[in-house]
Amino acid sequence: MSSSIFTRVLGFDVRLVRRRRVGPAFRARLLSKSKSLRRVELPPLYAFIRLFRAMTVCKDTGYVIAKLDWMHAEGIWPNGLRYLWTDAFGLVLFVSLYGETGERKYLDRAESLIADVVRVLGRARGIRIGEAPDRDGQYFHYLAMWLYGLAVLGRHLPDYRRLGVDLVRQIHEAFVQPRRGVIWKMKEDLSGPYPGYGFGGLDAFDGYVSYRLLDETALADEIADMRLLIEQQSPNLQITQDLGLGMMLWMAHFFPREDWAVTQKLRCLHMLGQMWIDEGYFCREPWARKLRFAFTNYGVSVGLQAVNAMPQRVRSVNAYFETYRSRDEYDRNAITHVMACSSHFPGYLVRDFLWKSSAGPRGF
Repeated sequence: MSSSIFTRVLGFDVRLVRRRRVGPAFRARLLSKSKSLRRVELPPLYAFIRLFRAMTVCKDTGYVIAKLDWMHAEGIWPNGLRYLWTDAFGLVLFVSLYGETGERKYLDRAESLIADVVRVLGRARGIRIGEAPDRDGQYFHYLAMWLYGLAVLGRHLPDYRRLGVDLVRQIHEAFVQPRRGVIWKMKEDLSGPYPGYGFGGLDAFDGYVSYRLLDETALADEIADMRLLIEQQSPNLQITQDLGLGMMLWMAHFFPREDWAVTQKLRCLHMLGQMWIDEGYFCREPWARKLRFAFTNYGVSVGLQAVNAMPQRVRSVNAYFETYRSRDEYDRNAITHVMACSSHFPGYLVRDFLWKSSAGPRGF
């Protein structure tokens, strides 16, 4: 009798043959499915998991390149108003296109984007939220996402890791109150909290992930501050907002065996299951079932792809918001379209993207 095990992968029963029962013919067929797998010696079960994962992450680079051309022609991005959240995702997108295509122009665009952000939004300490008059102050979670983008670019151009470490040292003490929390929004000069703002719910997690991926040695003390806050906050943290759920799934997938990541992944997937609307989107909150935003749904999509969950719903979100119009400023806002690109091609937002890269495993 053949030896096998059964498991559940993305809701399907999958029969996995144990290694001792896999013959050379089967192994050859499996490895032939992917050029990347042909270059390395992998146990057959591991190779199967890698192959299955690759099939569940979107990689529509044609969509992304066409969208980038359209945004540029319309003056939306990256030649529109600077906004740090959008620019952070766009930075990762450019580096991902370089990683996928090998075309140096995408690294050049990433460097040009950084220069523009620093020129327009950079301050003596930190980076302003956005260029528009009402985008004053500094958000920690925006800064953390920008730090992640610098870590990604640093895989190819190491100087940008050092730029990220320097930015952490500019902002950490201003935002972080040890054993209490991370201030959500600060005044633009980081002299104190922005009036009316307190601690952020996910900010310690944001910082922990970005700091670790930048430089675990240089930022050991700052990482320790964030780790302690996570241990305090995670047991009682219940997220109910769509984008927060997506971003928590995304953060958890980098360190999937840590207690906080296990707990939050399960909670987030359960909550998102309650928030799915059969028309093809996730509602904003469980009690706001008619309220939807394209850019937040795209953020959920990225999180789901990072943890290999709900692939059919990811496809439905991309299809639904391709034709949905909110009839407000978000229809042409850069955040909508850059996040759409990230949903159609997460690239380096997913930990295993180009895991075979000569840049090596450092930080990812």
